[in-house]
Amino acid sequence: MAKEQPSLVDLLHLLESSDLHELDEIKEILNNNLSQDRGSLLLNSLVDYYLESSSAQALHILSSVREPHDKHLFDKMNECMAKPACRLATLTLLGHVIRKQPSWIHKISRSPVLPSLLKCLKTDGDAVVLITGVLVLITLLPMIPQAGKQHLYEFFDIFGRLAAWNMKNPGHIPEVYLIHLHASVYALFHRLYGMYPCNFVSYLRSHYSMKENVETFEEVVKPMLEHVRIHPELVTGTKDHELDPTRWKRFEIHDIVIECAKVSLDPKEASCEEGYSTMPEHFSTHVQHRQADPTASPFTDLQSSFGE
Repeated sequence: MAKEQPSLVDLLHLLESSDLHELDEIKEILNNNLSQDRGSLLLNSLVDYYLESSSAQALHILSSVREPHDKHLFDKMNECMAKPACRLATLTLLGHVIRKQPSWIHKISRSPVLPSLLKCLKTDGDAVVLITGVLVLITLLPMIPQAGKQHLYEFFDIFGRLAAWNMKNPGHIPEVYLIHLHASVYALFHRLYGMYPCNFVSYLRSHYSMKENVETFEEVVKPMLEHVRIHPELVTGTKDHELDPTRWKRFEIHDIVIECAKVSLDPKEASCEEGYSTMPEHFSTHVQHRQADPTASPFTDLQSSFGE
C-alpha cells in the first residue's frame, strides 16, 4: 500500500479489492478506527457505502460493530428508513444485523428505528419492502419480547393490514410477490400467536367480528388458525400476564422460537427451531409451480439472509 494516508472514500472502495492481503489490511484499519473513534462519521459512511454498493465486506463490518456504535447504527438506519429510495436496502441491512444477535440488540426496543420499522409496515405500499420488513419483525420479536407491552397493538394492526393485502390489492402486484407476502404473514401469525396468544386471540375476535373483515377471516385467517394447536396460555394465562416483563426472563431467544414452533401443526414449521426461516410447505409448493423465474423473487435471497 502507498505510504500516504488514503482518504475515507478510498478506503471504502478498497473493500472490493481482489487482493486478499490488501483487503485484510483495509478491514483492520476500518475496524481499528471504529474501535478508537466514538463518533459516527466512519459508521455513517460505511452505511452509505453499503446502501450504494451492497458490499458484502461493508455488511460484515456493520454487522459486527460494538458499543457505542450501536446507537449510531440505529440512528443512521432510522434516518435512511425515512427515504423510500433506500428503504429496502436499509431493511435488508437491519435484517442482517439482527440475525447476528449482537449483545446490544435489545436496545432496539428503545431506538427510533423500531417505530420506523412499524410505520413502514403500516403504511408502505411496496410489496417487496413489506415482505422484507415482515421477515425482519418476525426475526426481531423473540429478541425483544418485552417490547410487546408498548407496541403490541401495532404488531396486530400490521398483521391485520397485511392479511387483507391480497384481497385489497388485486391485479396491482405480481402474483409471486403476493404469495411470498402471504407466506410472511403466515409466519407472523405463528410468531404473534406463539408469543402473545391471549392478546392476539382477543384482537382476532374483535377485528374479525367486523362485517368488513369477515371475508379476510374466511379466506386468509381461518386457514391459519387450522394450523395451530390450542395454546396452553389460553387456558392458564391472562392478557396482562403474557405482557409482564418477568414472564420473559426465563426465556432465551431460541426458547421463544421453540415455544412458538410447539403450537404449530404445520410439520415444517413445528419441526424447525428457526421457525421463521422457512416458507410454509404449502406456500413453497405454490411458488415452485407458479414462479416462472426464480431469480425474479427476493424471497429466496431473504431466506438465505435471515435463515440458517
